[in-house]
Amino acid sequence: MHNHWIVDLDFDEDEDRTTCTAKLSGFSAPGAVGTGTARRSPADTPDQVVGEELAAARACSDLAHSLIDQAAAGIEQQTHEPSRLTR
Repeated sequence: MHNHWIVDLDFDEDEDRTTCTAKLSGFSAPGAVGTGTARRSPADTPDQVVGEELAAARACSDLAHSLIDQAAAGIEQQTHEPSRLTR
């Protein structure tokens, strides 16, 4: 079996904040979504790249945790016992 999932990153930005949504797409992708936000300190100069990188990293981390939670729920559904997956 071969699966291919793609992580789509969508950004929404204003002067002080960048928000990123990370979504899985692909034939058998589980539909997990993660979000992340980066906020610019008033003392910092605006830097779109840094805001996008930080927001994307946080969104991907949130997406990873969503996948772990989905996997844990699947294990519990099959075994009828609590799963012990660690984040």
